[in-house]
Amino acid sequence: MQVMLLIYSDETAWAALSGADKAAAFAAYGAYTDALREAGAMVAGAPLQPTGTAHTVRVQSGTPQVLDGPYAETREQLGGYYLIEVPDMQAALRWAARCPGAAHGTVEVRPLMPMPAMAPA
Repeated sequence: MQVMLLIYSDETAWAALSGADKAAAFAAYGAYTDALREAGAMVAGAPLQPTGTAHTVRVQSGTPQVLDGPYAETREQLGGYYLIEVPDMQAALRWAARCPGAAHGTVEVRPLMPMPAMAPA
């Protein structure tokens, strides 16, 4: 099964870290990513730019409305993700617990929804 690990944390706390602390965090994520790859579980993953770079799009009465920045004000923001392939939810939860983000924020574990095969046009 494919599962998204969605990493939420307070991006203002990240901005306040020293260079050495940021380097240590990147090293921890690098080791975690290597472990996922070595286990054959890694499909994809990436950190996200800060929420100030986001745009929100809604369509109202057929017209797109584009807003700069995130829509919701929350204490924790989505900072990155991993897409992993695991045999079951228990394995996904074990990987989530090992994620460095679980120590300073929240890791949401959500399975991908299978889509029906589309017939050729």
